[in-house]
Amino acid sequence: MNALADPRVGSFINEHCVSSFQKVATFKIVNGQKQGGNVASYFCAPDGRVLHVVAGPVDADSMLREAKWVVATTEKAITLSKGDGAEFKAIMRRAHAEKMRQETGLIVDAITWDPPEKQDDNDALTYRDPTGRSLAPLLPPPPINGPDVRLNAKQEKLAAAPGNRMVRDREGRGVAINTQGTVDQIMAAHSLIKLERIYGTIFENVLGEKISTRPVDIVNPFPWVDNRGAPQRRNK
Repeated sequence: MNALADPRVGSFINEHCVSSFQKVATFKIVNGQKQGGNVASYFCAPDGRVLHVVAGPVDADSMLREAKWVVATTEKAITLSKGDGAEFKAIMRRAHAEKMRQETGLIVDAITWDPPEKQDDNDALTYRDPTGRSLAPLLPPPPINGPDVRLNAKQEKLAAAPGNRMVRDREGRGVAINTQGTVDQIMAAHSLIKLERIYGTIFENVLGEKISTRPVDIVNPFPWVDNRGAPQRRNK
């Protein structure tokens, strides 16, 4: 499952990207093993605006497919937009909406404009750490208009696959969507916003994680010391 260890993925990522990482969710280490937490891979422009996201651990083929899609789509959008930033954003968001349609059979309208940023920390749709300080906003996805009847096979396959979610479209009909489809739905409205404004939505709405400022919680970090503070005796 470690996609980045695959030479094909590593070579492509190294050619097109500069990599970094940051811990934002809680997890424990028990007896040296990581428990809980999750991972998301963000493909960003040089100024930190998010072009695409891969949510959760995926295999090498999936990571490589998504990486190639975002590189090719970005290059095409650069050419078509001819230096117009607003048009570049609109092209990327429409591309995510079309990607979602092709892969899930579901239709959304890309939102190609951004409303004024809300700065009110009293907004209910705002993450806060235990001290009450806001961490990241929740960004609403565009509503699903419904399934594309020409792609019913996509919906049937998603509905039959374990782990996918059932959601409601505008008409209240139940439709199936997978993790990457949920990401593309969000990006159809929020691609090209800054990473610090979207990571909370990905971790909360897509991965079901909580954003945290806490350090890693290590259970029994000194296993050679017993509960009374004395070294444990080992039989030889």
